[in-house]
Parts: sequence; structure tokens; C-alpha cells
Amino acid sequence: MSTTTVGMGTERAVRVLLWAAVAVEAVIGVWAQFFPVGFYEDFPLGWGWVQLLPPYNEHLVRDVGGLSLALVVVLAAAALRPDRWSARVAALAGAVFVVPHTIFHATHMAHFPAFDAVAQTVGNVGLCVLVAAIWVLAGRLPARTGGSGR
Repeated sequence: MSTTTVGMGTERAVRVLLWAAVAVEAVIGVWAQFFPVGFYEDFPLGWGWVQLLPPYNEHLVRDVGGLSLALVVVLAAAALRPDRWSARVAALAGAVFVVPHTIFHATHMAHFPAFDAVAQTVGNVGLCVLVAAIWVLAGRLPARTGGSGR
């Protein structure tokens, strides 16, 4: 297999993972930003995990939405023009959110039924694995060349 073929496969994999992260964060961001009460009461998929950690705070929920949408911009930009630096910055931005988020939820399960606690942990750890995979695969991408970045 040629280096170009390996590079194209890696680039495709990084793009797929970045777009997957975009999809997750876009759903969270739009829901929390534009439908904060619904997000609080029903996230995810009607299970109501957010309301298990009361009280409701519209400002905080909308901030989560806005920050998730800002992360969407970074992830989508890297997916549109993947190079080592862009993909790693996007992965790092994702990790800055998902790692502390996962730790918080792992230590605040008292009000969660067992199934929900396991499902939430699996989902959060899955997002950590996703950003780690982007980081690792991005190391196989070519470095950005040229001064303009175009």
C-alpha cells in the first residue's frame, strides 16, 4: 500500500470521526440553546438525565448550548480541512470538554437508576474515546504546509 493510500484512508477516518463529533455536539448545542426547558427535562432521548441534577437554570443550559455550538465550529472546520494541526486542535478542544464532563458525571450518579448510570457512563467514555481516536489518527496526517494555510 502506498503512503498516499494510507494517508487518504487516515484522512477519511479523521473526517468521519470529526463529523461524528460535530453531529453529537450539534444536537446538544441546538437543543440546549434553543429549547432549554426541553433539554433540561428530556435529554437524552426523553430519559431526563439533566433534571436528575437540579435545579433548572435557563442561563446555564443556554450557555452549554452555545459552548457546544462553538465546539461544532472548531470540529467542522477541522473536518473540512483536515491536517495534523487542525484535527489535533479540534480533538484537544473536545477533550477539554468531555474529560472533565465525564469525570463529573462518574462522580455524581446518586440519583440515577442503574441502567441510566451505565448508559450515561458508556456514552461519556465513548466521547472520550472518540476525541482520543481523532488525536491519535491526526498524528498520521500531513502537517500543514505553506504560510497562508489555504
